[in-house]
Amino acid sequence: MKLHRETAEIFVPDGLPAEAALARTTHMAIGAHQDDLEIMAFDGILKCFQRQDRWFTGVVVTNGAGSPRADLYADYTDAAMQVVRRKEQKKAAVIGEYAAQVLLDYPSAVLKNGADPSPVEDLLTLFEWAHPEVIYTHNLADKHDTHVAVTLRVIEALRRLPAAARPQHLYGCEVWRNLDWLVDADKVTFDVSAHQGLQAALLGVFDSQVCGGKRYDLATMGRRQANATYFASHDTDTATGLIFAMDLTPLIVNPALNVADYVQSFIARLSQEVTTRIETLGGATL
Repeated sequence: MKLHRETAEIFVPDGLPAEAALARTTHMAIGAHQDDLEIMAFDGILKCFQRQDRWFTGVVVTNGAGSPRADLYADYTDAAMQVVRRKEQKKAAVIGEYAAQVLLDYPSAVLKNGADPSPVEDLLTLFEWAHPEVIYTHNLADKHDTHVAVTLRVIEALRRLPAAARPQHLYGCEVWRNLDWLVDADKVTFDVSAHQGLQAALLGVFDSQVCGGKRYDLATMGRRQANATYFASHDTDTATGLIFAMDLTPLIVNPALNVADYVQSFIARLSQEVTTRIETLGGATL
């Protein structure tokens, strides 16, 4: 298997050869940065944890050089941070019992350059080896440029596959913009109530972020709890943690769909719901 970056790596926690480790993949998550997978794709980790018939593979596309840093890490160079973040991601792969952890190691600028084919080609290579049934990535309304760029590269790579080789589901998940704003009919909901200790361990392993000035561990668990509590206003909670996702599968089932138009359709349905509610409840005077 040939990847473009000499520093790219496929880490396999249980020591299986990389090709065999990827071939057993059923669920795959593709994130921009180290810790994105554990924030947005815990549904896939949970579905595969301690299973022999399901396997989760994580793919981190960038090298993590631009992450904020404070406390112990305040004086770390970009090169030093890359080493730390790679080590943390491997620790997460061990804790979560991943089939494999792929580190493509691209600078963010390369990802955001749509004219560079290298990331798409690497993703295509991984898809051809792994044949995942389900893929989790960032949602297309995320406010982080690199996150959206990753999702666009994922869609491009999947559209190059023969139709029969594409995954059954492609989900865009929450990181730098939650998806509570989607109308309920458009929300894909993942119940992640179970294994809260595992969730905390996976989030806490990224000490360079937690100690370095970003409490992603608290924020992520809080978001999951808030999603569960605020999901249904007139029902008692049936879950203690929910992750919301945007269904991106139609974009790979029908490659002719315009990506921007597809995302705008979610926004239009929210706009229509808000307008209808106001008109219904407002009365003639409003």
